[in-house]
Amino acid sequence: MRAALRAAGLNADIQEFPAGTRTAEDAARALRTTVAQIVKSLVFLADGRPVLALVSGANRVDERKLAVACGAQRVVKADADTVRETTGFGIGGVPPMGHRRALRTFIDQDLLQHDVVYAAAGTPAAVFPVTPGELIRASGAQPVDLRQI
Repeated sequence: MRAALRAAGLNADIQEFPAGTRTAEDAARALRTTVAQIVKSLVFLADGRPVLALVSGANRVDERKLAVACGAQRVVKADADTVRETTGFGIGGVPPMGHRRALRTFIDQDLLQHDVVYAAAGTPAAVFPVTPGELIRASGAQPVDLRQI
């Protein structure tokens, strides 16, 4: 993961937590920050094609909004096997970049209000800090409103 971060132009400090940071709540607790600053990297299938949504830990994805952003008729959450096959990582540790194959990526606008956010670094026990601007640049993410109301 360190090599993928460097390749993306990020000099990120990966932090590891033996107890794990599998959920946004776990990560926020370990980092002593808010759940809203945790980046959830979620894989969806948009008309059968995998896409990545980078979402605030405080939010749920509105699949209709993601479908509109993708120009898709139907968006569904990918299953664990599809996530691993597509990204090379298991659920709970999916980072925002460095995947097995390139994914069209969208970022939740709510993440942009923070100076620093924290994303998974390839395992459920590792995270790295990044500014939202760096995250957009490194992942190629398109900012959109994804929050389910």
